Amino acid sequence: MNLLDPNYLFASLIWGSIGVGYTIYGRRQRSVVAFVGGVVMILASYFTGVWEMSLISLVIMVTVYRLLKQGY
Repeated sequence: MNLLDPNYLFASLIWGSIGVGYTIYGRRQRSVVAFVGGVVMILASYFTGVWEMSLISLVIMVTVYRLLKQGY
């Protein structure tokens, strides 16, 4: 994994920023689902490649959305 690859930096910026937003939202709304989803997205942006990071982040976003719609 090349940390200076422009694709990696851009994907990490996008998914990490969304993860930070989920984390802040989860903390303010006292939503464990959103908070944990945000933390996992942030960690995925550090430890995975571009495609894995994007796939993990999209799955987390769909999962958090569905769980919050169900009332968790």
